[in-house]
Amino acid sequence: MKKFLKDHIFLIFAFVTVLFQEVVFHATIKGSTIKGSWFTMLLFSMVYGGVIYLLGTITKSAKANRVIRGTLLCLSAIPFIIWNFIFAKFRILYDVSTTFGGASDAMGGFAGDIFRLIFSVNGMLHIILFFLPFLLYLIVGRRFDDGSGSCAKERLAILGTGCALWVAALLFMKVNVPLGQVYAGEYQFENAVSNFGLYTGVRLDIKHLGEDDSLLVDNSGLVTAMGTTDVETEHTQAVESKEAETGMTEGSDRGDEADEATEQETETLEETEEPEPVIDTSPNELDIDFDALEDGASKDLVEVDEYVRALTPTNKNEYTGLFKGKNLIFITAEAFSAEVIDENITPTLYRLATRGINFTDYYQPASAGTTGGEYANIMGMLPTAGGKSMKNTKNNHNYMTIGSLLNDEGYYGKAYHNNSYKYYDRHKTHINLGYSDGYMGYGNGMEEFVKKQWPESDLEMMQGTLPTYIDKQPFNIYYMSVSGHSDYAKDLNAMSKKHWDEVQDLDYSDTVKAYIAAQLELEAALTYLVDELEKAGIADDTVICISADHFPYGLDQNESDSYEYLSELYGYEITNNFERDHNRLILWSGCLEAREPIVVSSPTFSPDILPTLCNLFGIAYDSRLLPGRDVLSDAEAIVYDLSYNWKTDYGTYLASKGKFIPAGDDIEIPDGYIDRIKKIVKSKISYSKKVLNLDYYAHVFPDKE
Repeated sequence: MKKFLKDHIFLIFAFVTVLFQEVVFHATIKGSTIKGSWFTMLLFSMVYGGVIYLLGTITKSAKANRVIRGTLLCLSAIPFIIWNFIFAKFRILYDVSTTFGGASDAMGGFAGDIFRLIFSVNGMLHIILFFLPFLLYLIVGRRFDDGSGSCAKERLAILGTGCALWVAALLFMKVNVPLGQVYAGEYQFENAVSNFGLYTGVRLDIKHLGEDDSLLVDNSGLVTAMGTTDVETEHTQAVESKEAETGMTEGSDRGDEADEATEQETETLEETEEPEPVIDTSPNELDIDFDALEDGASKDLVEVDEYVRALTPTNKNEYTGLFKGKNLIFITAEAFSAEVIDENITPTLYRLATRGINFTDYYQPASAGTTGGEYANIMGMLPTAGGKSMKNTKNNHNYMTIGSLLNDEGYYGKAYHNNSYKYYDRHKTHINLGYSDGYMGYGNGMEEFVKKQWPESDLEMMQGTLPTYIDKQPFNIYYMSVSGHSDYAKDLNAMSKKHWDEVQDLDYSDTVKAYIAAQLELEAALTYLVDELEKAGIADDTVICISADHFPYGLDQNESDSYEYLSELYGYEITNNFERDHNRLILWSGCLEAREPIVVSSPTFSPDILPTLCNLFGIAYDSRLLPGRDVLSDAEAIVYDLSYNWKTDYGTYLASKGKFIPAGDDIEIPDGYIDRIKKIVKSKISYSKKVLNLDYYAHVFPDKE
């Protein structure tokens, strides 16, 4: 035994190194929503340890082998350090594409934040821990490691053992179906890392970079939602009440039992009451000749065509065209959260959220930071290419955006951002969103209105830009704000410092106070905006739409093991992605304040914004082309994220656990319901990938080029 240990000291060292690094990394993220399988991580770690051993015994030179072994142990720490600081900064694990695709942006825009994280106590501790195996090998390991190579028999034994461990992991996933889905059919980087380890997550992600998922054609279409808006419920109750009073139901035959007085009363009512308007409930679809499109098209495009044509479109409804011809101001609000809305602290936000269309169960899935949130809000689908999703649209035919669609209606359009105009390549992507007058950021015009500080002022952006378009009606404006950005500390954030007096007496920690203070600049900007619209007499003719880009991950960027401050803000401990990503969509127009609020209580998320706006603005569009839904229609409510978690009126499904949580104890789940929704979600995600990767709208709308 002693001889075996002496002869195989590096083999043991390699196994322990990988497992140690994986354990440290998982301990780092243990306070997140990420929960995983330690068993599969152990099996894969042993395999990777074997690979390191084989590479470290490849030569016959003891000196060369020691150099290779030391180098491998040193390099093994790098991925863990990279993703450790990604998690520390963004509180989620970005995939390979997002991590390296946005590396230059992060170093350019947030170098100060990154260096603070690296040189913090937590940062240095984690660097030391991940490099610890390498340091121990240099100090101690080399005394016992003779640097000998391995013979053919030994290498075969290691290879055989590695294969056996690999097969054991696959068999375990075969038995554990949810785990197997994460590994293959429902792969997502964050879930893969949590269940199989960082090495396996990176390996699978690189493997998936060049793959295009098959499209599962869903022929079930969309069914009527279980939940309805409160307005619809009130209408139904009113009808039932009327039926009770008259003693009959709609469509019933009174026959000869009705007396003469009732007949006379009815005749009088018919003479005096105006007939109810007939509501157009025809499908929101275009006359698309798929047969003609498929002639000469690639196999992939034909497959998408078949998927789309098999879907059931949503129908027009009583809200169709409610905003026809009105102006639109669409804001993606940096790190905005529902908890910011308060009648006393943020009265304008409260007014817009409660006196317009009231969304009580809204989500902004986080997967690729700000650019991912922008992509979901603008494109109406989740960012399936991670942080490169928006960047990959710069040469695409982006006809299905609100910018392009309202441009076709004769609107003046422009996009604005009050930080660097080149950040995330916005100078290339945002000029291709359909806004007639392009895009302005800091560096190509915004500096005229906004002074340089961190973060820049949303109020200054509104004050500078509103006068340039307020007389160009109808206008269609997009803002990407920045005032709510981290760091959240009075001395590190210009907006937190500016509004500190307004929050200093709140019953929160200083970190949460600083976050709310930063969001108060958005409140000030909206107060200015609404006041100016009312002064100009066009508040009733203007729609304001506000959605976050992601949850406020910056609250906990200096904490390594919990959502301490986010939980403080929310008022509950976060246990899953939906709890983390809940938010509030604001959709307001002055014209709505004279009527009862329209309340949407069914689950809603960012991809629903685009089809809902299309319907409200009376735009001719094809609802089958968008994976989201018009939330004011009777379409089934399905909210999902790229981890294949989903939520409906019936309950919540957590994919990595294979667990469905009913919305209530009295909820009866229809037979086959869970499998049906899983199939629909998988198809929607696959469709979103195809639209982006194939530039699908260029195929559907060739005449719109």
